Amino acid sequence: MISKILLLLIFFGVMVAVGVYSRRHASNVDGFVLGGRNVGPWLTAFAYGTSYFSAVVFVGYAGQFGYKYGLSATWIGIGNAVIGSLLAWVLLGRRTRIMSKHVKAKTMPDFFGKRYDSKALRLAASAISFIFLIPYTASVYNGLSRLFGMAFDIPYEVCVIVMAALTCVYVILGGYMATAINDFIQGIVMLFGIVAVIAAVLNGQGGFMDAVFKLSEIPSDMPVTAGQPGAFASFFGPDPLNLLGVVILTSLGTWGLPQMVNKFYAIRDEKAVKTGTIISTLFAVVISGGCYFLGGFGRLFDTAAIRNGNGGIIYDAIIPSMLSTLPDILIGIVIVLVLSASMSTLSSLVLTSSSTLTLDFIKGTIVKDMDEKKQLLWMRILLVFFVVVSVVLALDPPVFIAQLMGISWGALAGAFLAPFLYGLYCKWVTKAAVWASFACGIGITVSNMFFKYIASPINAGAVAMIAGLAVVPLVSLVTPKMKKDKTESLFSCYEEKVTVEQKLVLTNKENK
Repeated sequence: MISKILLLLIFFGVMVAVGVYSRRHASNVDGFVLGGRNVGPWLTAFAYGTSYFSAVVFVGYAGQFGYKYGLSATWIGIGNAVIGSLLAWVLLGRRTRIMSKHVKAKTMPDFFGKRYDSKALRLAASAISFIFLIPYTASVYNGLSRLFGMAFDIPYEVCVIVMAALTCVYVILGGYMATAINDFIQGIVMLFGIVAVIAAVLNGQGGFMDAVFKLSEIPSDMPVTAGQPGAFASFFGPDPLNLLGVVILTSLGTWGLPQMVNKFYAIRDEKAVKTGTIISTLFAVVISGGCYFLGGFGRLFDTAAIRNGNGGIIYDAIIPSMLSTLPDILIGIVIVLVLSASMSTLSSLVLTSSSTLTLDFIKGTIVKDMDEKKQLLWMRILLVFFVVVSVVLALDPPVFIAQLMGISWGALAGAFLAPFLYGLYCKWVTKAAVWASFACGIGITVSNMFFKYIASPINAGAVAMIAGLAVVPLVSLVTPKMKKDKTESLFSCYEEKVTVEQKLVLTNKENK
């Protein structure tokens, strides 16, 4: 117990110290929200990766989908690395940085307002962001608190409140730069921690081969492969179609999440894009791949500890149950690992929410005259408000963590992904198409909450994203286009000439 408490105290001390150190970077709005658009490759890559993966992934998703799909759940981690990280950086990173700076956008709603020349779109996107980031934040509290309860026997409510207070402190003090530096430190902890945990858990099962053999003997209870032994140790698992839905939501979804895309706004230069792409992808392979790989052995820990009074599975208890038999020092490492993942995600969420509501909704709409000092004050006040609201929701959460995250990701990515992606590449996207995408993403996700015509909220989110990608070009075909001079001005930033070394770009000049 002493070792676990000592590790936590060191962790908390470092987080607050970084917040104090970063205060000088948060003296103006651009510094508080984007770190002055001067963040290097390592900090940006780790900020992206640690915001991506939290206790929701480690406790909720890894436990639930590892139990359902066995070792094939590792495909979710691979999808997160290839689609959610590599392709996101390649397709969005550079273009987002160029256009967001060109139109002077600091947030995703601000981008929509300036890209599509519509204040109404900016306000709507801001409201959607604020509302649907709250359940995501609550899911992070929930996941972390389960591990704290297992390790320290601390009441759930105390865990939630302490974690929220600590997040508030260092984000209010240092803004984006504090979160970026802390994300880097937390990312290092996560990398070493996940490797140690996987090794310890598998060693407790007699090693990797023995663990896989035990898993292969368990008959499947999925409708597709009912009664078939070996499905949980197979390549595509017992239910490939639903597994694909999870891969799409958790991988493609990052392209439309405000707190993820916001990381590209702050990139310093070309080197940061290239290096960040590699680092972020490798980080996702280790963290996400490792989490789902570990969760794939969940059925080997099917005891009374993960079942409720009716014999049903408590998915959020699977990973804590797997870890409960580890030595105290390893449990301490796990706590710091998941705390690192969760704090980084929370800081990104609360900063995104407060800045979006202040800059895109309140400024110029509710408060007409808002100078830089007032904007910073409003962001810090709303940051606290957002944390309080999410804590209230977290204290009385739904049954499973994944439900909260699925609803949040489905609504946000379903609404934003298509108009943001097309908006970076295509001049023909119309305002009506953006409104249609907002309605489609929110409509599918929210209506499914009540009518449940799609059994899984995860699959509903995946459907919402795919629907948006189809709706935007279709609606753009039949609705009025933006003025040509406006779109030409917007896309002129991509045509600006820059000088680079020949070792980076080949020319067609003939040798003399």
